[in-house]
Amino acid sequence: MNEKLFHKDFTLVVIGQIISLFGNATIRFALPLYLLNLTGSSALYGTVTACAFLPALLLSPVGGILADRVNKRNIMVLLDFFTAAAILAFALFMEKGSLILLLTITLMLLYGIAGAYQPAVQASIPALVRQEHYMAANSVINTVSSFAALAGPVLGGVLYSAWGLRPVLWVCMACFLLSAIMELFLHIPFRKPASGGILETVRNDFGDSIRFLRREKPVIGKALLVICGINLFLSSMVMVGLPYLITEVLDLEAAQANRLYGFAEGALAAGGLLGGIGAGLLANRLAIQRVGRLVTACALCVLPIGASLVLFSSGIINYVVILICSFALMACSTVFTVEMMSFIQAETPPGLLGKVISVILTVSMCAQPLGNALYGVLFGLCKGLEYVVVFFAGIVSLLLAVSAEKIFQKV
Repeated sequence: MNEKLFHKDFTLVVIGQIISLFGNATIRFALPLYLLNLTGSSALYGTVTACAFLPALLLSPVGGILADRVNKRNIMVLLDFFTAAAILAFALFMEKGSLILLLTITLMLLYGIAGAYQPAVQASIPALVRQEHYMAANSVINTVSSFAALAGPVLGGVLYSAWGLRPVLWVCMACFLLSAIMELFLHIPFRKPASGGILETVRNDFGDSIRFLRREKPVIGKALLVICGINLFLSSMVMVGLPYLITEVLDLEAAQANRLYGFAEGALAAGGLLGGIGAGLLANRLAIQRVGRLVTACALCVLPIGASLVLFSSGIINYVVILICSFALMACSTVFTVEMMSFIQAETPPGLLGKVISVILTVSMCAQPLGNALYGVLFGLCKGLEYVVVFFAGIVSLLLAVSAEKIFQKV
């Protein structure tokens, strides 16, 4: 294993992630927008995007099992080639048959592939870098992801508005092909484990992961509960509250509100980018025992939004507060994510790492739609008193911070 962080193989993984995630962010922005423009139905839009999310939940555990039993390089190469093929098939058949059905299937494939892809990437880090570089390596991966989330929709929006969907499809297909070709030159150390039947393997692997989280390293299981709590009560409030507050609650013109909401999404991505860079620069100073302070910082970023809604009637003032707080919240939460992932990688044996990461990703993702539904109901019930919902999210997040501090202070 190389002493340096940016040796050939890790650098190839990073560059491949930049290209692949950029293509992924662009296509997942353009296809739902194309559906919305084509049908004008928000109900259909919501149904299709909800269906697209399900394969990610189902295939993330499968990706974890594969990451521990198949060469991780081969997983990344095959999935990138398969994604390029899926986009090509959509481009060829988009004007034939049922477009909505084809688009739904394509989105489901894209989300499912992403769910299977990420455990392989995360599980490859301990095989490529030394343990003292885990924090910096995860910081780089998260920074790349945030940059793709920021730049992908921007390019997709420019291409789509100027020339339509087809140029977006060709650019994204080229991204996945290039990423797959680069990954062919990767070397990720791999030792094939003993294998049995498929059903027996799945059952045993899931059993090993759950047993490890419950008995051998219960602190990771408790960490998973903290992550689920943050997704349920904090992340979901941001995902639902940001568009609702800006477009429905603040006193802004409709066209201006839509444009400003786009800027707010950009602020979230920029905050994630800054948080990823900051986690890398502060890698030697971050200690898991103080992770509760990061959750506290996230909660404190929410409270000024509620206070602003109470104190000010100006839509622009409230929007500026939301913009600043969203940026700071995403920066803090990204540092938290990097630190938690580094801790899990350091505490989990290599043979279990892919499966454990996939279980964590799957369970934490399950909390997101539940939270979205919860805040959809709460904002509807508290119409005119939206600040109550925001304060609720901040207070519950502070309680989660106290729990996180207790869980990790003795590690």
